[in-house]
Amino acid sequence: MAAGTGGTLAGPLYAPAMSDPFPDPFPVSPRPLPPLGKAHARRLREIYRSAGWPCQDPLEIELLAAGLLDRVREPSGHEALRVTDAGVQLLATALARNRAAFSAHEALVERVAQEMGRAGRIAWRGLSLRAQVPAADAGEPPRWCIARPDVFSIRNTSVANYVEPIVHEVKVRRADLLGDLRQSAKRNAYLDLGECWYVLGCDARGRCIAAPDEVPAECGVLVFEQGRLAVARAAPRRSRSSLPFGVWMALAKATPFTGLDDDAQAPLAPG
Repeated sequence: MAAGTGGTLAGPLYAPAMSDPFPDPFPVSPRPLPPLGKAHARRLREIYRSAGWPCQDPLEIELLAAGLLDRVREPSGHEALRVTDAGVQLLATALARNRAAFSAHEALVERVAQEMGRAGRIAWRGLSLRAQVPAADAGEPPRWCIARPDVFSIRNTSVANYVEPIVHEVKVRRADLLGDLRQSAKRNAYLDLGECWYVLGCDARGRCIAAPDEVPAECGVLVFEQGRLAVARAAPRRSRSSLPFGVWMALAKATPFTGLDDDAQAPLAPG
């Protein structure tokens, strides 16, 4: 058959088709990546500190898709992970945010301890105290746990029955508050020690991070606004005859807060 006729195999009638012979009957359009959260930043930190051994889980997939991780072939032949420059920048941003929140938290903790001193109380920060919480199953005895309140204070008195212990838990970020409120065992441990108050800070816009009614009714609420602490809801009175011996021992080994009260000392300054 003559070349160039329609019957040759090389002719245009038999040119191979460029389209997919088996198209997907249910095509899926690409979707934007989900927002990266604390778990992603935590995983990035872990990979940055380690040899980059892959976990091959959804977190890792999202970090790879976002360009925060790279897969690297090691000389030994196995695949490892490396944090990209974009991932390092995200870690630096998260570190700066955490430092700012920590500084705000520590400043408010110090302010609460100072206010307790002004009220004639002895305050401690960062104590680890043994407390009892109800057992998970009914009929079982209460179990012991370690409570770590931000501020723990008692009245400056020589009568053990008049100490009136109070726990203050300070929160400056809404996410931390909501996570804390889901831990009923932690709150019960605070209530076993005495009155429990939540101290709420403000966000970047100066708004309180939560409404008082979001905090359980068995706890009081203090709000830090316009540079002062205001009572949003008083804590129910809890009667306690005295502190357990273990708490007394912890207080005896710890150093109470002795921050300088500049306002109280101002009249003593030279004119």
